[in-house]
Amino acid sequence: MAYWDSEFQRVRSPILRYGFSVFSVIAATAVAVAVQDFQFRDVELPLLVLVIGLVTWYAGPGPAVVAVLLSTAVFNYLFVEPLYTFYVSAREIPYFLLFVLSAIIVTSFSIVRRRIEDNLRHARDQLEDELQQRQRRDAEISKLNHELTLRAAELVTANKELESFAYSVSHDLRAPLRHLVGYSELLQKHASSSLDDKGRRYVQTILDSAKRMGNLIDDLLAFSRIGRAETRTTAVDLQQLAADVVSEIGAQAKGQDISWKIGTLPVCHGDRPLLRLVLVNLLSNAVKFSSTRNPAQVEIGAADGPEGKTEIFVRDNGVGFDMRYVDKLFGVFQRLHRADEFEGTGIGLATVQRIVHRHGGTVRAEASLDQGATFYFSLPKASPAAERTANMP
Repeated sequence: MAYWDSEFQRVRSPILRYGFSVFSVIAATAVAVAVQDFQFRDVELPLLVLVIGLVTWYAGPGPAVVAVLLSTAVFNYLFVEPLYTFYVSAREIPYFLLFVLSAIIVTSFSIVRRRIEDNLRHARDQLEDELQQRQRRDAEISKLNHELTLRAAELVTANKELESFAYSVSHDLRAPLRHLVGYSELLQKHASSSLDDKGRRYVQTILDSAKRMGNLIDDLLAFSRIGRAETRTTAVDLQQLAADVVSEIGAQAKGQDISWKIGTLPVCHGDRPLLRLVLVNLLSNAVKFSSTRNPAQVEIGAADGPEGKTEIFVRDNGVGFDMRYVDKLFGVFQRLHRADEFEGTGIGLATVQRIVHRHGGTVRAEASLDQGATFYFSLPKASPAAERTANMP
């Protein structure tokens, strides 16, 4: 029956549906008449009502109305006294009305159930469509994740190869560069008396450029070593670490009037030598770019960061920079000031960013020209137990 219903629903022709209605009433009438010949009485009512239900279910409301009208006429003509007329006597009116009422009730129930089934079928089709769409999306996501995994592996391999290349090239350049610096110094020492001022200036320029190139190579080697070094995470007392770095930088910056302000710093999870390098680079930059101020003001403090992290800032009153170029700030060899204004190789901030990223944090900067600059970096907070351990004497 379900198969028949499924197949019949594919037939959209009105002729077939209404033909099914007429044929069903005729077949039921023939069965009822044949049964009466065998002296079975009162079977026509359930037969015709059953036919009306089937027509309603399989052919729809329109053919059901036709089935009700035909069944009513047949029932009145063949089975209600007086027979073979459409006249209904007073005695047979209740019987006739019972049939009509039964036919209407069965039809209405069938229509309601048919509507419910159509709604359920529609909902099922929607769920199947959504399931198929979700499966397609899941397949696409899985494919993208697989591609992302491959790209990440390729990127890691490329970074390792690049770091190895930079290390090898830088290491191989150091020997000839030392020869260049050494022989330039010898030439300056032994031939300075035979050179005029222009010649001595040429030799000094060669020597200064070679030394600057040596500094660049040393910084590049240190930068590449950070990527290969294994991170050893412990509880690090930034308060003590900052005090040590400030003392070291202050001793190196003799003759410069510096006003230090160290706020309350937390205990964080991280690699102590690497975090020390972060503070050294940021505080050294703050001192360097505040050298034109008297006094130079350098502040280090902490603020609440994202959940589970703390944000450290280093602020100065130096020359600052244009925020339009902030994207270049943390790039390797990227400088926003001329080398003759402030010395440096342009690797310090790139080193800071790499170390902070390895600790799962972020780095950002804010500044204005001639209004100073502030650098922020975030680190994971240490647990209370780790803080107590780090603060123990």
